[in-house]
Amino acid sequence: TGDPPRAAGTGAGLGALTGLLGVGGGFLAVPALVTVVALEMQAAVGTSLLVISANSLASLAARGGTAAGVDWAVIAPFAGAAILGAWDGRRLAAKASGALLRRVFAVLLLAVAAFMAADVLTGGLI
Repeated sequence: TGDPPRAAGTGAGLGALTGLLGVGGGFLAVPALVTVVALEMQAAVGTSLLVISANSLASLAARGGTAAGVDWAVIAPFAGAAILGAWDGRRLAAKASGALLRRVFAVLLLAVAAFMAADVLTGGLI
């Protein structure tokens, strides 16, 4: 049902943006998967999480061998809380329609954009 060349092109563009800006994941992948690859919202979220996991494992493997190493005292509680939050999010998403999820996601993106714009315009005072 998919278009592998289009998906690969979208993935390459997202990878470049992620590397350049240090953002990506669901923030960019979910809208791209919904609009460019035409996945349903729930499938796009699941696909995005799988891609994020693969990228994270690759980064962890690369970072683990550096002199700075990995600060597990910070990573473990953060990761644990994120996993619990993902389970809750999955449970809530199962009860919501794709249209509602798209609207909520759009509002969150706009809120993050507004916060980032305000932060830049105030010189990082927020």
